[in-house]
Amino acid sequence: MALAGCGGIATNASVDSIHQPVVENANYTLDLSTGPGGLSYAEQRRLDGWFDAMDLRYGDRIAVDDPLGSEPTRSAVAAIAARRGLILSDTAPATQGYVTAGNARVIVTRSKATVPGCPNWSSRNDFNPNNATSSNYGCAVNSNLAAMVANPEHLLKGEKGDSDTLIMSSNKAINAYRAKDLNGGGGNAVKQTSSKAD
Repeated sequence: MALAGCGGIATNASVDSIHQPVVENANYTLDLSTGPGGLSYAEQRRLDGWFDAMDLRYGDRIAVDDPLGSEPTRSAVAAIAARRGLILSDTAPATQGYVTAGNARVIVTRSKATVPGCPNWSSRNDFNPNNATSSNYGCAVNSNLAAMVANPEHLLKGEKGDSDTLIMSSNKAINAYRAKDLNGGGGNAVKQTSSKAD
Protein backbone atom coordinates (compact mmCIF):
# COMPACT_ATOMS: atom_id res chain seq x y z
CA MET A 1 0.00 0.00 0.00
CA ALA A 2 1.48 3.35 -1.06
CA LEU A 3 1.67 6.19 1.43
CA ALA A 4 -0.38 9.31 0.78
CA GLY A 5 1.62 12.00 -1.01
CA CYS A 6 4.08 9.55 -2.57
CA GLY A 7 4.34 9.72 -6.34
CA GLY A 8 5.85 7.58 -9.05
CA ILE A 9 9.42 6.43 -9.37
CA ALA A 10 11.84 8.43 -11.54
CA THR A 11 12.80 6.63 -14.76
CA ASN A 12 15.31 8.91 -16.56
CA ALA A 13 18.64 7.20 -15.88
CA SER A 14 20.66 9.59 -18.08
CA VAL A 15 21.99 13.06 -17.29
CA ASP A 16 20.09 14.53 -20.26
CA SER A 17 16.99 16.41 -19.21
CA ILE A 18 13.73 15.27 -20.78
CA HIS A 19 12.51 18.87 -20.43
CA GLN A 20 13.86 20.83 -23.39
CA PRO A 21 12.88 24.31 -24.68
CA VAL A 22 10.31 24.35 -27.47
CA VAL A 23 10.35 27.30 -29.90
CA GLU A 24 7.05 28.41 -31.44
CA ASN A 25 6.66 30.95 -34.24
CA ALA A 26 3.68 33.20 -34.88
CA ASN A 27 3.17 35.34 -37.99
CA TYR A 28 1.33 38.68 -37.75
CA THR A 29 0.36 40.42 -40.98
CA LEU A 30 -0.77 43.84 -42.15
CA ASP A 31 -1.87 44.51 -45.73
CA LEU A 32 -1.05 47.96 -47.10
CA SER A 33 -2.10 49.77 -50.27
CA THR A 34 0.80 50.62 -52.53
CA GLY A 35 1.29 52.91 -55.51
CA PRO A 36 3.96 53.64 -58.12
CA GLY A 37 5.95 55.60 -55.53
CA GLY A 38 5.67 52.94 -52.82
CA LEU A 39 3.67 53.64 -49.67
CA SER A 40 1.67 56.82 -49.26
CA TYR A 41 2.28 58.95 -46.18
CA ALA A 42 -0.99 57.73 -44.64
CA GLU A 43 -0.01 54.09 -45.14
CA GLN A 44 3.44 54.75 -43.67
CA ARG A 45 1.80 56.26 -40.57
CA ARG A 46 -0.52 53.26 -40.39
CA LEU A 47 2.45 50.87 -40.54
CA ASP A 48 4.34 52.91 -37.95
CA GLY A 49 1.35 52.71 -35.58
CA TRP A 50 1.06 48.96 -36.14
CA PHE A 51 4.73 48.47 -35.32
CA ASP A 52 4.18 50.46 -32.11
CA ALA A 53 1.17 48.31 -31.21
CA MET A 54 3.22 45.15 -31.89
CA ASP A 55 5.96 46.46 -29.56
CA LEU A 56 8.70 45.26 -31.90
CA ARG A 57 11.85 43.99 -30.22
CA TYR A 58 15.08 42.16 -30.92
CA GLY A 59 14.34 38.71 -32.32
CA ASP A 60 11.31 39.80 -34.35
CA ARG A 61 11.72 39.25 -38.07
CA ILE A 62 10.08 41.60 -40.58
CA ALA A 63 9.40 40.70 -44.20
CA VAL A 64 7.50 42.22 -47.12
CA ASP A 65 5.37 40.14 -49.48
CA ASP A 66 4.81 42.34 -52.53
CA PRO A 67 3.61 40.73 -55.79
CA LEU A 68 5.08 43.63 -57.79
CA GLY A 69 8.43 43.57 -55.96
CA SER A 70 8.39 47.36 -55.66
CA GLU A 71 11.69 48.69 -54.37
CA PRO A 72 10.16 52.00 -53.09
CA THR A 73 7.65 49.99 -51.02
CA ARG A 74 10.38 47.81 -49.55
CA SER A 75 12.54 50.88 -48.82
CA ALA A 76 9.69 52.61 -47.00
CA VAL A 77 9.05 49.57 -44.79
CA ALA A 78 12.80 49.17 -44.19
CA ALA A 79 13.10 52.81 -43.09
CA ILE A 80 10.28 52.46 -40.56
CA ALA A 81 11.73 49.20 -39.23
CA ALA A 82 15.20 50.77 -39.01
CA ARG A 83 13.89 53.33 -36.51
CA ARG A 84 13.39 50.39 -34.18
CA GLY A 85 16.79 48.86 -34.88
CA LEU A 86 15.47 46.04 -37.09
CA ILE A 87 16.22 45.09 -40.68
CA LEU A 88 14.08 43.31 -43.26
CA SER A 89 14.41 39.62 -44.03
CA ASP A 90 15.28 38.66 -47.59
CA THR A 91 12.38 36.22 -47.95
CA ALA A 92 8.82 36.34 -46.67
CA PRO A 93 7.24 33.34 -44.93
CA ALA A 94 4.10 31.75 -46.38
CA THR A 95 0.91 33.31 -45.02
CA GLN A 96 -2.77 32.59 -45.41
CA GLY A 97 -4.60 34.23 -48.30
CA TYR A 98 -3.45 35.93 -51.46
CA VAL A 99 -1.83 39.34 -51.84
CA THR A 100 -3.26 41.14 -54.86
CA ALA A 101 -1.34 43.57 -57.06
CA GLY A 102 -1.49 47.08 -55.65
CA ASN A 103 -1.11 45.74 -52.10
CA ALA A 104 1.84 44.65 -50.02
CA ARG A 105 1.77 42.46 -46.94
CA VAL A 106 4.11 43.25 -44.06
CA ILE A 107 4.80 40.17 -41.92
CA VAL A 108 6.20 40.17 -38.41
CA THR A 109 7.40 36.76 -37.26
CA ARG A 110 7.74 36.44 -33.50
CA SER A 111 9.30 33.48 -31.72
CA LYS A 112 8.59 32.30 -28.19
CA ALA A 113 10.48 29.68 -26.19
CA THR A 114 8.88 27.65 -23.41
CA VAL A 115 9.61 24.40 -21.58
CA PRO A 116 6.39 22.35 -21.48
CA GLY A 117 5.67 20.27 -18.41
CA CYS A 118 7.79 22.30 -16.00
CA PRO A 119 7.90 22.19 -13.07
CA ASN A 120 7.40 18.45 -12.79
CA TRP A 121 7.29 16.96 -9.30
CA SER A 122 5.60 13.71 -10.32
CA SER A 123 8.34 11.53 -8.81
CA ARG A 124 8.04 12.30 -5.10
CA ASN A 125 9.27 8.91 -3.98
CA ASP A 126 12.71 8.48 -2.41
CA PHE A 127 12.82 4.89 -3.66
CA ASN A 128 15.09 5.05 -6.72
CA PRO A 129 16.02 1.58 -8.03
CA ASN A 130 16.85 3.02 -11.51
CA ASN A 131 19.45 5.48 -10.14
CA ALA A 132 17.47 8.06 -12.13
CA THR A 133 17.43 11.84 -12.04
CA SER A 134 14.45 13.68 -10.57
CA SER A 135 11.39 14.19 -12.75
CA ASN A 136 12.06 17.94 -12.38
CA TYR A 137 15.69 17.64 -13.47
CA GLY A 138 16.61 20.35 -16.00
CA CYS A 139 13.45 22.41 -15.52
CA ALA A 140 15.12 25.31 -13.73
CA VAL A 141 18.06 25.68 -16.13
CA ASN A 142 16.10 25.24 -19.34
CA SER A 143 13.15 27.39 -18.22
CA ASN A 144 15.51 30.23 -17.27
CA LEU A 145 17.40 29.87 -20.55
CA ALA A 146 14.14 29.98 -22.53
CA ALA A 147 13.01 33.06 -20.60
CA MET A 148 16.29 34.97 -20.91
CA VAL A 149 17.41 34.31 -24.50
CA ALA A 150 16.84 37.47 -26.53
CA ASN A 151 16.13 35.67 -29.78
CA PRO A 152 14.50 32.25 -29.23
CA GLU A 153 15.56 31.19 -32.74
CA HIS A 154 19.13 30.97 -31.41
CA LEU A 155 18.08 27.94 -29.36
CA LEU A 156 17.53 26.12 -32.66
CA LYS A 157 20.40 27.19 -34.89
CA GLY A 158 22.51 29.81 -33.14
CA GLU A 159 23.69 33.10 -34.55
CA LYS A 160 25.64 33.14 -37.79
CA GLY A 161 28.82 35.18 -37.67
CA ASP A 162 31.13 36.55 -40.31
CA SER A 163 34.20 34.34 -40.00
CA ASP A 164 36.31 36.75 -42.05
CA THR A 165 35.62 39.56 -39.58
CA LEU A 166 36.48 37.33 -36.62
CA ILE A 167 39.74 36.22 -38.23
CA MET A 168 40.72 39.81 -39.05
CA SER A 169 40.00 40.93 -35.48
CA SER A 170 41.97 38.11 -33.90
CA ASN A 171 44.90 38.54 -36.30
CA LYS A 172 45.09 42.25 -35.45
CA ALA A 173 45.52 41.46 -31.75
CA ILE A 174 48.05 38.70 -32.46
CA ASN A 175 50.13 40.91 -34.77
CA ALA A 176 50.14 43.75 -32.21
CA TYR A 177 51.41 41.32 -29.56
CA ARG A 178 54.12 39.92 -31.82
CA ALA A 179 55.32 43.38 -32.88
CA LYS A 180 55.69 44.57 -29.31
CA ASP A 181 59.18 44.86 -27.87
CA LEU A 182 59.36 42.14 -25.21
CA ASN A 183 61.93 43.91 -23.03
CA GLY A 184 59.59 46.80 -22.28
CA GLY A 185 61.36 49.22 -24.60
CA GLY A 186 59.73 51.61 -27.00
CA GLY A 187 56.75 53.73 -26.11
CA ASN A 188 55.64 51.36 -23.36
CA ALA A 189 58.96 51.33 -21.52
CA VAL A 190 58.81 51.30 -17.74
CA LYS A 191 60.38 54.43 -16.31
CA GLN A 192 63.23 53.93 -13.88
CA THR A 193 62.73 55.56 -10.50
CA SER A 194 65.03 55.80 -7.53
CA SER A 195 64.04 54.59 -4.07
CA LYS A 196 66.40 57.08 -2.45
CA ALA A 197 64.89 60.21 -1.00
CA ASP A 198 66.17 63.46 -2.48
